Amino acid sequence: MSLWTGVLLASVICLAIKYVGYLVPVSALDEPKPARTVDAVTVGLLAALAATQTLTASGAVTVDARLPAVIVAGVLLYLKQSFLVVVLAAALVAAGVRLLGWAA
Repeated sequence: MSLWTGVLLASVICLAIKYVGYLVPVSALDEPKPARTVDAVTVGLLAALAATQTLTASGAVTVDARLPAVIVAGVLLYLKQSFLVVVLAAALVAAGVRLLGWAA
């Protein structure tokens, strides 16, 4: 199978899954248990994406300036700071850690 065949096959499968989602009746999604499940899956996927992007580089686990920046961002979000403050603080922490040479 060529690369383009794989890409087209994956695209068709994603489209089919999306279409099947539209066939689910709204009444089934209004129940409390499916709503909680959807919320939990969303949070879990976002956490997994953040962890993967923070702790890996070139397929290996790497601890660098991104980790302290994400920790600072998490603390500021917990303290309900504005998004702009969170992004600027995380960028400054990452830049400071790199400047000090603690992590590449």
